Amino acid sequence: MRNLTYNDVGMTAKGGPVPPGFHKLRLRTPLGLDTYDRAAEALFTWKMHRATPFIRVPADTPRAAPCVRVSLRAGPLTAPCEVVWTVNETHRTGFAYGTLTGHPECGEEAFVLERRPDDTADFVIIAISRSSAWYTTALGPAGRWLQRAVALQYARSLKSLARSR
Repeated sequence: MRNLTYNDVGMTAKGGPVPPGFHKLRLRTPLGLDTYDRAAEALFTWKMHRATPFIRVPADTPRAAPCVRVSLRAGPLTAPCEVVWTVNETHRTGFAYGTLTGHPECGEEAFVLERRPDDTADFVIIAISRSSAWYTTALGPAGRWLQRAVALQYARSLKSLARSR
């Protein structure tokens, strides 16, 4: 059985200081009017991940919920994760997964939708992580740039899915 590779489970939801040695990425993307429900469905069913180039999610992965494990693939790399928290409120829904043994990073990434009073939606990604494999450590700052590029692609994919009818 694989285990989470970090101690501060839920750190993306807590909003406190970033643990020493970790980096924080925060990205907010407006999705537009009347997109919240479609975006939530695409998020929790892994459609956002599947719509992102180079990211593969096994077809039998259950809907995102606490303790659900997913093994993301990007080319030859495998990134095993476990959903560590979810939120499902009237105007806020999403989840975070944490890294498991074998993931090239160590930490947590949250994907949260926020519905505004005018019925527009924003998509927020928060990642708090550090390298855990020699090859991600070797990337140095380029690794953080790559993580941001993937987050931007997640946002583009979800925006496209949320706007399609």
